[in-house]
Amino acid sequence: MEQIKRFCLTLDLREDPDLVREYIHWHARENIWPEIPAGIKAAGILNMEIYRLETRLFMIIEASPAFDFDRDMERLASFPRQQEWEAFVSRFQKSQPGSKSSEKWKLMDQIFAL
Repeated sequence: MEQIKRFCLTLDLREDPDLVREYIHWHARENIWPEIPAGIKAAGILNMEIYRLETRLFMIIEASPAFDFDRDMERLASFPRQQEWEAFVSRFQKSQPGSKSSEKWKLMDQIFAL
């Protein structure tokens, strides 16, 4: 039986407390655009969590064994509402304007496992 794939990524927010609060607001279950979680699931992601420490974000993605990170993240980026979302949230993030999620969020290397 194949294992679920896990990907860990990081991204930094701009160092502005008001922008951080607003970023958190737009990621609350009741405020996120409904097309965003639907698109994430349609791309083959089973679970996604984002954690924050000050302006540093940490994302965990869990996906099926068939999930190909590059291919399926590119597919996710092609969804119309996802493109609009990326443009919307870019003002909160330390990233280049017009960057896709896969360009902003950096994959992390695992250095320890128990």
